Amino acid sequence: MAVIDFHSHILPGMDDGSKSAEMSMKMLEMASEQGVDVMLATSHFYASRHRIEEFLARRQRAADRLAEVKKDYGPAIRLGAEVAFFPGMSRADRLDDLAIEGSRAFLLEMPFDHWSRSDIEEVEYLIHRRGFQVILAHLERYMGMSENKKWIAALLDLPLYVQINAESLLSWRHRGPLLKMFKKGQAHFLGSDCHRSDRREPNLGRGRAVLEKKLGTEYIHKMDERGSRLLQIGGETDV
Repeated sequence: MAVIDFHSHILPGMDDGSKSAEMSMKMLEMASEQGVDVMLATSHFYASRHRIEEFLARRQRAADRLAEVKKDYGPAIRLGAEVAFFPGMSRADRLDDLAIEGSRAFLLEMPFDHWSRSDIEEVEYLIHRRGFQVILAHLERYMGMSENKKWIAALLDLPLYVQINAESLLSWRHRGPLLKMFKKGQAHFLGSDCHRSDRREPNLGRGRAVLEKKLGTEYIHKMDERGSRLLQIGGETDV
């Protein structure tokens, strides 16, 4: 059973996250102090900007640079991507290469504009026809978009996972509704969504502390067990 940060921009020079291997090391040190065992390196992937082959090559170079200074220190890193939704993605080639390393889990960022029935059908196809275990990134960031309320409900009816940013649990405004989602089984994992060591820094420990205080230690343990199962096997898991 591992403490997993399900969302980070830890790889140096990949996106708007860490700018150097040295900054990545500082971020890893901060995460280690908070008890994190595994960090998912989920660099942004935009189909409109990136070819998968080029993205994978850049990602590997960034991971190699970090590995040179990291050695065996700190949380283990599992490569993945934060894949921005795009029309037709459910039929796109090589999506498997963007799944989290060693699994069929797939971190999906939905659009920050109006959704449609076809968007939901794309996600459904990813799950039922492509066999991905979809994790919706920071769902709380869309919950204020009233025009998408029914589509959010439709997504939550699908057998998928929801990742919440730890920072959102630190906000009194958002904490109550998010705790209800965790309690009802509509939210499943936490991610720091960390970008740097000086701002938007690793903060998974603070978010976990809120969950543990409000929902109990047993809840935290079950969340860690669920995440560990998801990343260790590629078959069916319980949502």
